[in-house]
Amino acid sequence: MRVTPERKAILREVFALHRHFDVEELFDILRRKKTRISQASVYRSMPLFVKAGLVIRTAGAVGKVVYEHVYGHEHHDHMFCVKCGKQIEFNDDKLEKLQVEICRKYGFNPEYHNLEIDGLCKNCAKNKRTGGKYEI
Repeated sequence: MRVTPERKAILREVFALHRHFDVEELFDILRRKKTRISQASVYRSMPLFVKAGLVIRTAGAVGKVVYEHVYGHEHHDHMFCVKCGKQIEFNDDKLEKLQVEICRKYGFNPEYHNLEIDGLCKNCAKNKRTGGKYEI
């Protein structure tokens, strides 16, 4: 990946955000700060940053693609509420060990994984049956 002034500006904003964000939001931030960059450049840069291991790409609520930088963040997985968009980050040691065992069983050498669970948060599910596969 070539390091350009535009990509440096994008990365500066990416690392200033300490939450999930989408490309449109990132472009709006850059535009408000009068950064001279096209929306297409922002869209084209994100897959390069993912490939370089600087950010991860996640399917947010209702299939919306969101990103977050990995620098200084512990590994975690995600739950997304499909109704209100709430995002819950979690890490479970038992789940991590199970994933390693499954990879061993199939002779698979993982480099990275990202678990995403879509459903309804506690508040949205309060008085509604989800119709989902699992009722909690």
